[in-house]
Amino acid sequence: HRHRPCGTQAPGPMTAIATTTTPTTTRHMNTDPALGDELLLLRLVRVVNLAARPFAQSVGREHQLSLPEWRVMAVVARQPGTTASQLCDLCGMDKMTVSRALAGLEQSQRLARVADEHDHRCSRLHLSEAGLTLHAIVHEPARARESELFAGMTRTDRERLTTILDKLVASMLHTD
Repeated sequence: HRHRPCGTQAPGPMTAIATTTTPTTTRHMNTDPALGDELLLLRLVRVVNLAARPFAQSVGREHQLSLPEWRVMAVVARQPGTTASQLCDLCGMDKMTVSRALAGLEQSQRLARVADEHDHRCSRLHLSEAGLTLHAIVHEPARARESELFAGMTRTDRERLTTILDKLVASMLHTD
């Protein structure tokens, strides 16, 4: 496909979006009901990307840690002994992305694989001492970012969002 200069609009379904301006914000209104779900998904992706942007720009660069590596570290820190295939579901990442993240963490000696006692084809993942130390350092800015993200939400809002996200994850795991 051809690349378009930044700011130009490709023809197609996205042209059905109109912009309205209110005194304090600019909102995009979907004028095509068939695009509603697609736009909601794009908004979810946008939130994730905006929330992760400062990580890549500061913490990740400072510690030579990619975002997928951090996601894997965060899960393995909470669930030591998880497997690579379990990580795919827990992180919501594909096998190749998880594999690359694991390779990077192993190369930097932040992760250790331990053979499963019952199934030697499988290995259990644990953070090494270096991984645990880095996780403790990076965990604080991640929690601070999470607090910023949810600062405008009430406890009830966060509980509802958690319920909705759990339903979405369950739905996606069921269809895959």
